[in-house]
Amino acid sequence: MRTSRLTTTAVAVAAISVLATACTGQSEAGASDDPDAKTTINFWHGWSAPAEVKAVEDNIDRFEKAHPNITVKVSGNINDDKLNQALRAGGSDGPDVVSSFTTANVGKFCSSGAFADLKPFIEKSKLDLEKTFPKVLLDYTQFEGKRCALPLLTDAYGLYYNKDAFEKAGITAPPKTMSELASVAKKLTVEKGDSYEQLGFMPTFHGYETVASHYMSSWDHTYFDENGKSNIAKDPAFAEMFTYQKKLVEDLGGYDKLEKYRGTFGDEWGAKHPFHTGQVAMQLDGEWRLGMAESAKAGFEIGVAPMPVADDEADSYGKGFLSGTIVGIAPASKKQNAAWELVKYMTSDTEAVVAFANGIRNVPSTLDALKSPDLKFDPRFTTFLDIAQHPESSTSDGAVNGSTYQLTLQDFGYQYEKGAVKDLKAGLEKTAQQIDTDIAKAK
Repeated sequence: MRTSRLTTTAVAVAAISVLATACTGQSEAGASDDPDAKTTINFWHGWSAPAEVKAVEDNIDRFEKAHPNITVKVSGNINDDKLNQALRAGGSDGPDVVSSFTTANVGKFCSSGAFADLKPFIEKSKLDLEKTFPKVLLDYTQFEGKRCALPLLTDAYGLYYNKDAFEKAGITAPPKTMSELASVAKKLTVEKGDSYEQLGFMPTFHGYETVASHYMSSWDHTYFDENGKSNIAKDPAFAEMFTYQKKLVEDLGGYDKLEKYRGTFGDEWGAKHPFHTGQVAMQLDGEWRLGMAESAKAGFEIGVAPMPVADDEADSYGKGFLSGTIVGIAPASKKQNAAWELVKYMTSDTEAVVAFANGIRNVPSTLDALKSPDLKFDPRFTTFLDIAQHPESSTSDGAVNGSTYQLTLQDFGYQYEKGAVKDLKAGLEKTAQQIDTDIAKAK
């Protein structure tokens, strides 16, 4: 399970702004420890649910059996704000191995030195990254050639749908293109006065997981040009996405009506999520939703499919948005060689990755683990395994100021969908200028 990528980003951005000035250590500085000596290292992670915490502990137990000289002290429920404070303070009580759910901030982690450079450890271990991890995961764990993190499990986003509602509406298959998504969403929408008995799909940018970056995975797009400048006003994919999303908002009842209905939704991470309760018939979400919906005892048969793609990109159907947990080494750690042994084990040992994925119910992060017969998932979960391996699946581009540019684009989306911005072209140009200005200041 994950916290929503942009619901936590505001906190993460605030934390990272301090990290930039607080952490500038390099891996070579603290990597003088003997990895064979008896030692204790600290591992900080963000998981908090009992089943997830147990999966972490089980993984650590396996590591300690394989490395009897290394004891791992584990601290959970650590968000980026807590991590920032510890990295600033340093000291023996701080983390040696650090993890984060915020892949969008890897650019900041790497460029500021908040996470140590892993290159010396990777080279010494002769770990072949390209033969170990899918390309997209390698992309989002480095920035401008500096690798400060490795992937630790993956999140793949697809489309959940209510099969009972589909059958009642005479719909025989999930939509594969964005025009089909709009058509199916309208057929599934049942109005009730000034509200809804059932909404086919919640399209607003405030809807759970329907953020701009997740929508964009349905279009072939490029956030930055070859000079590192924002490309959102030049790449037609962005205008196409915003035009599509705004029309879908209007076709399903309008911004005000949809937002009023959204106010009746339960918590995204609770049993009363609107997909669980049948309030929405289709949901863009990550792989964790399947297990959560089953645990909530949703009163209908659940279908899973890739997210539909742009109409003129139908041959790319099957792709999706990818993100995940990242793990690295604290630059102030004096036990970096021992810390690397844990990082290497958790990220590249097939048995460890498969067992952890089974326990967390996330997508495995290595090529071998994705194909392992030891994966124990509902058959529908294979949809997400396929999305994770699709050659055209994508993630958000890295930036020196982390996810700030995503927040800027998302804020523009809020204004455009409700009609506060009338001129899409001018709005995208202004937003691109703001993104470029923010990045220039960060440099």
